[in-house]
Amino acid sequence: MNPFSSGTRLRDMIRAIRASKTAAEERAVVRKECAAIRASISENDPDYRHRNLAKLMFIHMLGYPTHFGQMECLKLIASPGFPEKRIGYLGLMLLLDERQEVLMLVTNSIKQDLNHTNQYIVGLALCALGNICSAEMARDLAPEVERLLQFRDPNIRKKAALCSIRIIKKVPDLAENFVNPVAALLKEKHHGVLITGVQLCSDLCKVSTEALEYFRKKCTDGLVKVLKDVANSPYAPEYDISGITDPFLHIRLLKVLRVLGQGDADASDSMNDILAQVATKTESNKNAGNAILYECVETIMSIEDNGGLRVLAINILGRFLSNRDNNIRYVALNMLMKAIAVDSQAVQRHRATILECVKDSDPSIRKRALDLVYLLINDSNVKPLTKELTEHLEVSDPEFKGDLTAKICSIVEKFSPEKIWYIDQMLKVLSEAGNYVKDEVWHALIVVITNASDLHGYAVRSLYRAVQTAGEQETLVRAAVWCIGEYGEMLVSNVGRLDIEEHLTVTESDALDVVETSIKSHSCDLITRAMCLIALLKLSSRFPSCSQRINDIIGQYKGSFVLELQQRAIEFNSIIERHQNMRSSLAERMPVLDEATFSGRRAGSVPAAVSTSKGVSVNLPNGAAKPSIAPVADLLDLSLDDAPAPSSSGGEFLQDLLGVNLTPVSLQSDTNQGQRSGTDALLDLLSIGTPPAQNSSSTAQMLSSNIDNKSPLDILDRLSTRSAPSAQVSSTGGNSSMLDLLNGLPSSPPMSVTEGSGAGHSSVTAFESSSLKLTFNWSKQPGNPQTTLIEGSFTNKSQDVFTDFIFQAAVPKFLQLQLDPASGNTLPASGNGSITQKLRVTNSQHGKKSIVMRIRISYKVNNKDVLEEGQINNFPRDL
Repeated sequence: MNPFSSGTRLRDMIRAIRASKTAAEERAVVRKECAAIRASISENDPDYRHRNLAKLMFIHMLGYPTHFGQMECLKLIASPGFPEKRIGYLGLMLLLDERQEVLMLVTNSIKQDLNHTNQYIVGLALCALGNICSAEMARDLAPEVERLLQFRDPNIRKKAALCSIRIIKKVPDLAENFVNPVAALLKEKHHGVLITGVQLCSDLCKVSTEALEYFRKKCTDGLVKVLKDVANSPYAPEYDISGITDPFLHIRLLKVLRVLGQGDADASDSMNDILAQVATKTESNKNAGNAILYECVETIMSIEDNGGLRVLAINILGRFLSNRDNNIRYVALNMLMKAIAVDSQAVQRHRATILECVKDSDPSIRKRALDLVYLLINDSNVKPLTKELTEHLEVSDPEFKGDLTAKICSIVEKFSPEKIWYIDQMLKVLSEAGNYVKDEVWHALIVVITNASDLHGYAVRSLYRAVQTAGEQETLVRAAVWCIGEYGEMLVSNVGRLDIEEHLTVTESDALDVVETSIKSHSCDLITRAMCLIALLKLSSRFPSCSQRINDIIGQYKGSFVLELQQRAIEFNSIIERHQNMRSSLAERMPVLDEATFSGRRAGSVPAAVSTSKGVSVNLPNGAAKPSIAPVADLLDLSLDDAPAPSSSGGEFLQDLLGVNLTPVSLQSDTNQGQRSGTDALLDLLSIGTPPAQNSSSTAQMLSSNIDNKSPLDILDRLSTRSAPSAQVSSTGGNSSMLDLLNGLPSSPPMSVTEGSGAGHSSVTAFESSSLKLTFNWSKQPGNPQTTLIEGSFTNKSQDVFTDFIFQAAVPKFLQLQLDPASGNTLPASGNGSITQKLRVTNSQHGKKSIVMRIRISYKVNNKDVLEEGQINNFPRDL
């Protein structure tokens, strides 16, 4: 024996590894064995090669690296004896995979073994090839495998068929070579060969349409005959499972018939009889029979239309629903969901059984059955099915209430035959599981109530009754409080009482008790309490006799630690005590909400109505598409910047009003001299959605060269009531409507560029109105063509002094702007002086895009605010 070889047997090594008490001991044993195996490999010792490889396979299964032994596999495969080849092929399948380059070296050995006279060696080669075959090996060895499909021994034919499946998956182009041999395999009597042949036929149909058409024409009848023989065969001990002959072959045949019959009427007709026979004669008291019946049902539902067979298949699924095995019921529910699209009437017959599954203890069964019931709902059965689901809601598990309430609410909204039924069903859901209901549900309920003017009294009385018994359901409390606040006088006076209602006597004090109990409840959150305060304000107008009590309840929250409640309480208390003449108009009923618009907004298809501080309102039509490139965006060349549109709620209404989708731009301020990105230029210029300046950071957001910042509301007010002299506006077709909408934005006249005395300096009149002139002088820094230094000079052309002078600017995203502090904030009259301000602009698209800038200048004349705006887009392209 070689002194470097390990004489330890495999079982001894396994025993030593298992005896290791720590991971370190195990690693030591493995290292020792690996060192001995490496020494044996370097000595090329053939005596212990098979033992070394067996050890390496065990070490590999433990997770240790064994790549150094890959070549030993190839040497053993090349050995002439069967035992060595068996270990070699086993190591090849375990230690290597198709991604290893070493695998190419074994192709020739496998080819020789495929042509070997010993059928057991041929079987080893087929087994290895079927497990690790790569695309290159498949092309090289496909002829040998194809020849072996006709080998005399059935085991070799079976292995060759399985190997062929791997080959056509790796190289689909080789599929046509196996079509004729597979047709011969389908006539086999040996079940093992027949199963593999049927599986190979199915895979060929998936990768080749030509093979599919060939098998449809040539083999459908033969497969039907095989299935009939298997279904009617007498007892065969070697194939019998639970009294059924070879259920595995049954299932394979049904699957291949499904593939052949799908989309082909002739093939489907030829298999109808045998499918009906399998469906009716197969016993369902054993699991093997249920498996065959399930595959038979799936085949019937997949082939071309046959109404009688489909009813039979759905009836089988109905029987499955009564089975005690949860797995069988679950797959039956899944199949019924597919069957609804084919024959919903047949599925409706099993509605009662499906409803029982909704009450099942298994959560998977419950959820799947609920999805199926939802698909079964139509206008004719909505009332009984909703009644069943609502009754089950009372006893359902808490973890199931969320799904169940969502489905019931969706059903009621979608199939509601009348509004009173809708209100009744929603009240039942809110009373039983209101805490599991989403906000959109009670929002929708309020919208429906507001649109049903003849049901206002009925709705508020029903909610009053419900909240008396289910006051812990918060969404119910919200809906009840809202309706009591809106229709409280109807509750007290029994206005609009219907014949189906029971008599109800409610005093003003009783109605207030509901709101007071709700606002003081510890389970109610901020939204509910805020709604209660609003309801109290409205009831103070509807119930004048209870005004003092309402005021006392509201006054209790004037010192609340929650700012929202405190502010509401102080404001409402002031309205009740000091502004009685306004209270009735403030407490009027909410206007009727449009149901179609609300539904469209929930679906995301209708944009919200937009409004300004002056009451202007614009409603875009349902489904109207906004222009892809807005005029202002096009003017500023913003459309080419790949940036998301701003999503802040403060700026949405102006974008909707203009129909534009401006990209974020960079705004610069003299207070921070940094880049501000992600804010819309037009919105920042108008200070929309920006809170009033409160500290240094918020001051920076106003882009001002003066510390005196103005409130956004003041700026909007000044914009809407312009007191400045009308400025010249040079607008062209595409953006004229927008400029008119904004009362005209003065733009700069065409620039007249005047070369300065120094090289690289230019002077232009950037902006000029009847009272103000802005001149830009710019220069370039040597070696930095992207950066432009601009000095702006402001001149007063009028006879009045301008005070509180502020200059602001905005640029697109591809520009960066820095503003230095202005030289002053007072501009003398008649051009007797000027204010200067320096700007630094960096153009990231230098040479491709020119500088563009939107400016806003504000000042005071005789203590009156004046605002002038314009756009500068005539800079030379080389800037």
